Amino acid sequence: MLAQQIREGLHELERSASGLFLSGLSAGLDIGFGPLFMAVILSLVGGHWGEPATEIAVAFAYTIGFVFVILGRSELFTEHTTLAVLPVLDRRASLRQLGRLWGIVYVANVVGGLLFGAAAVYLAPRYGIAEASAFAHIAAPLVAKEPLVLLMGGVLAGWLMGLLSWLVTAAEETISQVFFVWLVTVAIGLGHLPHSIAGSVEVFTGMLTSPAIGLLDYVRFMVLATGGNIAGGTVFVALLKYGHIVRGGG
Repeated sequence: MLAQQIREGLHELERSASGLFLSGLSAGLDIGFGPLFMAVILSLVGGHWGEPATEIAVAFAYTIGFVFVILGRSELFTEHTTLAVLPVLDRRASLRQLGRLWGIVYVANVVGGLLFGAAAVYLAPRYGIAEASAFAHIAAPLVAKEPLVLLMGGVLAGWLMGLLSWLVTAAEETISQVFFVWLVTVAIGLGHLPHSIAGSVEVFTGMLTSPAIGLLDYVRFMVLATGGNIAGGTVFVALLKYGHIVRGGG
């Protein structure tokens, strides 16, 4: 499986800049469906289900965007780009190539997410499918955390997303891939762990709908979540798995 992961990582690194950007833009747009349907669930349920049932339902909605992105094979900064670390570790690619990939995909993901978020905040209340306050409610747990807690939560989210790339590669059938995407991302949703791309949509929509969430909150979230995601996916997945398989003979 490591050889397959390295081949996929090399394929990503060798793609054209325009292809990477369009794929990343698609991923950023698609992942926005998760926060949108989270807001829909919150608006429909209100306080009728009680907090535990509502939290579970919202976490289930969170997975929708990830299913669209990962099964659609669009470039997502925390999942597909984790694979790109492996060719660098195997000395088949350079750090410069990795930085190029990460930069293009990250910017494209964020741009797509912001476009979707702005459209969702404008359209959802007018269609009557979600209240504006629901978006602020979703963003609140992400911006309320202390910096170190937010950073470490980002590490856990990046770790889980890195594991997801291995699980999806190992799965041979689509239904198995869907299960693994659901399993990992519902855990991230239940834990309110900061995923830099999905979270960018959540916090941005909260910023647009609540005066309590400002631009500095958004920037703070993105810096800490992104740093944590990179550390989690690179250190706890790519480095350790590559090390124990190649260097440890596992």
